[in-house]
Amino acid sequence: MSAPELAIVLVTYNSADWIGRCLRALPAALDGRCAQVVVVDNASADATADVVERDHPQTVLIRNAHNAGFAAAVNAGARAVASDWVLLLNPDTEARPGSLRNLVDFAERNPGHGLYGGRTLRPDGSLEPTSCAGLPSLWSTACFALGLSTAFRGSSVFDPESLGRWQRDTVREVGSVTGCLLLVDRATWDRLGGLDERYFVYGEDVDLSARARRLGLRPVITPDAEVVHGVGESSPGSEGSMLLALAGKVTYSRTHFPPVAAALAVGLLRLGVGLRAAGARLTGKGQGWRVGWRERARWWNGFPARPQHAAG
Repeated sequence: MSAPELAIVLVTYNSADWIGRCLRALPAALDGRCAQVVVVDNASADATADVVERDHPQTVLIRNAHNAGFAAAVNAGARAVASDWVLLLNPDTEARPGSLRNLVDFAERNPGHGLYGGRTLRPDGSLEPTSCAGLPSLWSTACFALGLSTAFRGSSVFDPESLGRWQRDTVREVGSVTGCLLLVDRATWDRLGGLDERYFVYGEDVDLSARARRLGLRPVITPDAEVVHGVGESSPGSEGSMLLALAGKVTYSRTHFPPVAAALAVGLLRLGVGLRAAGARLTGKGQGWRVGWRERARWWNGFPARPQHAAG
């Protein structure tokens, strides 16, 4: 049997409520494209892996004995199948008919971008804008610290990582493509070395995009690849997600900024959380920031160095 064109890698963690819908949508979304689906389960406490094994026997299932994190699990899944393309897809997505075929077709017609993404929608059909973002900068971090990105949400000047009010309805080069729907050709994937496993979850896709751009590649979005995304359904609770996202931002700053700029960026992140926590204490709103400040030891210095574990 020849190798499939596409390896679709899904990382699951307590995803039993979504994984069946996600996998059932794939044949129509591929519209004839040859793909092998790989599910890497990060030691779910629910029946996620059992659902995959029972209802989708053609899927390659890797059961991790512990939660290895998103980046490490994706890398393991990509290694499991030889293919021309690697597609990262969240388990809390339902790809629309023809969407994944459109994405691969677009990438084949437009080589040189390296990373390709699509348009994500909420379950009610409205735009869910997090399929892509601008790369973090000292300016965007200062806007966060000073509350400008909140006061002027969606502003291309004061909230630049949001990419303004663009509806993701045109082809456009972007700073980063989000890992919920990210296509990369195998040669580029291997050249980049996959995801950086220092990132447990959150930030690894931004890091990948930044490294791709340094190689002269130009991550891009096509609106013809649409998936419904149940945001956060495959992640920890909102407060846990915040802590992980902040750790990812600290790690990114220290990886991609020069030393002085990195120290300033990390200081601005800490200041932004501290000011929001103080505001939450005074107003009673945004209590998650108080948790973020109280639990700051969990993100203050970014993700810790992690030992390598074999999947199994």
